[in-house]
Amino acid sequence: MRRLEGRVAIVTGAASGIGRATAAALAAEGAAVMATDIDVAGGEETHGLVRAAGGHAAFLAHDVTSEEQWIAVVTATVERFGGLDILVNNAGIATGMAVTDMPLEAWNRQLAVNLTGVFLGAKHAIPAIRKTGRGGAIINVSSVAGLEGAAGLAGYCAAKGGVRLFSKALAKECAAARDGIRVNSVHPGIIDTPIWSRIDEGGLGAEAFRASSGANRLSPDLIAAQGAPLGFAGQPEDIARGIVYLASDDSRYVTGSELVIDGGWTA
Repeated sequence: MRRLEGRVAIVTGAASGIGRATAAALAAEGAAVMATDIDVAGGEETHGLVRAAGGHAAFLAHDVTSEEQWIAVVTATVERFGGLDILVNNAGIATGMAVTDMPLEAWNRQLAVNLTGVFLGAKHAIPAIRKTGRGGAIINVSSVAGLEGAAGLAGYCAAKGGVRLFSKALAKECAAARDGIRVNSVHPGIIDTPIWSRIDEGGLGAEAFRASSGANRLSPDLIAAQGAPLGFAGQPEDIARGIVYLASDDSRYVTGSELVIDGGWTA
């Protein structure tokens, strides 16, 4: 069953990890997918993988903090595929350090990518989705860090918490407009994506975690074993399946909700 046949989607941060898996999953369900990312090489690779699997896709270089680029991406998507039905705001970054050590630029950059980028995507996608007259879905990727605090990740938590409540407010706006657009947030736990290689290089508070855990090398399974009852890390496809559900008519009565996919981390 191809649940998204005839639908058109934009997926940001599609060059790797959850974004790549989501682009592939939406395309496998029949959607035409505009994959976007600032990582052009990775984005082109995602495009090639989706096409090789028989999916309908295109790729655009895209900085989600730029309103001009959002306008261009939405316009190009509608021109290329004939409309827009689904927006997946997935692009995100994290900078791990204590608040007292964090440069203002690092704080602002996290808010710009993780939260302002979500706002801009919704602002410019909603009019395009409304024009189809068939409703649609906006899925904003937050995090378990948008549900609970994490030492050394205050900027990331603030931004992802903002995504959670922005999604709820926007869901009510769309419901009041009776435009058929549902808005939900997704909250991944520890997922095995390329971000962990950057942690091993010293990002995201790696040294503090090593000191507390006694580990010489970080891995998603090691982190998950300490905090997720299931005891192992998730895969990008685990998140992508949840996003497909929220994008499809299977979730026709779901809006303003948060889908937590975390192996029990927040339980």
